[in-house]
Amino acid sequence: MPYHAPPKICAVRSLASTRLFAVEAVDLLYANGVAVCFERLRGQGAGAVLVVPITAAGEVLLIREYACGTERYELGLPKGRIETGEAVLEAANRELQEEAGFAARRLTLLRSLTSAPAYSGQITQIVLAEDLYPARLPGDEPEPIEVVPRRFDALESLVFDEELTEARSIAALFLVRAYCQQRGAGYE
Repeated sequence: MPYHAPPKICAVRSLASTRLFAVEAVDLLYANGVAVCFERLRGQGAGAVLVVPITAAGEVLLIREYACGTERYELGLPKGRIETGEAVLEAANRELQEEAGFAARRLTLLRSLTSAPAYSGQITQIVLAEDLYPARLPGDEPEPIEVVPRRFDALESLVFDEELTEARSIAALFLVRAYCQQRGAGYE
């Protein structure tokens, strides 16, 4: 199928807004003359970071926190909003300190990911954190977050853990593995 120019955006209307998201109706006109209306979520703010912290011992530091969407505790990676005016790597190191109690001397921005581009413009920056040291900042979590170290070299079994269901965290773990293999040094 040949590539086509994107459809023309004819109108964008706000349907609802919260502190985290805006819901918009978007009227599109495709090159073939078909007009449609899609609804999308637009993130408020500068996006988000998701941090993959790896210790010198080859452990990835996961966190266990309550996830309102699934109504249960979930394992995942430290993550959060990028504050207005904050650089991506600053946000990553701040979230790491707030959620896991560590800071990193070496932070590497790997890439950005979208989780549902058909209806959400939310972009998450994936950051590898290495050379960790203890450092805690107060966060906005309603209860203490449990830090759960897991062997990074056991990635294949880790991604089948029933508590780890967040697609961004699973994708980020595989991205880090690929990055480490490319640079010729890994945690496996």
